[in-house]
Amino acid sequence: MGGVKSKILLPAILISVFAISRIPGLLPLNFSVVYAFAFCAGVFFPKKLVWWLPLATILATDLGLNFYYQSKGYTVWDGPDLANLAFNYAAYAVLLLLGRGFKPETSLIKLVGGGLLGAILFYLITNTASWFFNPFHNPEYTKTIAGWIIALTRGVSGWPTTLEFFRNTLLSGGLFTALFAAAHKLTAESPADKTAGAREPEASETEAEPEEAKA
Repeated sequence: MGGVKSKILLPAILISVFAISRIPGLLPLNFSVVYAFAFCAGVFFPKKLVWWLPLATILATDLGLNFYYQSKGYTVWDGPDLANLAFNYAAYAVLLLLGRGFKPETSLIKLVGGGLLGAILFYLITNTASWFFNPFHNPEYTKTIAGWIIALTRGVSGWPTTLEFFRNTLLSGGLFTALFAAAHKLTAESPADKTAGAREPEASETEAEPEEAKA
């Protein structure tokens, strides 16, 4: 039962926490569960669920967010926005693939390190996509090396710097990876589960063996 519990309960925990975290305004900008969610799904989800379930969950919440921001007057369905969003999914796929390189039994420290690496990769991929597609037509994002460096460090005038966003990305990636990994250890099959229900050999059975051997 412990293994079945882990396979069902942990994905349910990850999906629930991730979905709630996407409520607009609930968390600071770029302080997101999504980096840890994609990485930990790669680590902990059963093989038959590891790709379609996390990506479908992210897509469902993205659609909800897009309709919400559309109702607020934002443009969310034009070509550059969708191309930028597609790069987000490329980053999610990279995080899932990274998670597949770890095992559920991996130590907590190594899993947190993997979550941090995933957050760094997500930051590089998505900020490069924002610079390249520039869906909001930011004048700082010129198609030069200098413009790309600005996208990775300073960002857009009137907003916190990209490095501040990166700090939130790292902190949330490490924090939620640690929480999800701890949840796995709490729901995983224990040695007691593995032996539960096993019948101990009775004394008469252990004593019968020598008698049979004499025959």
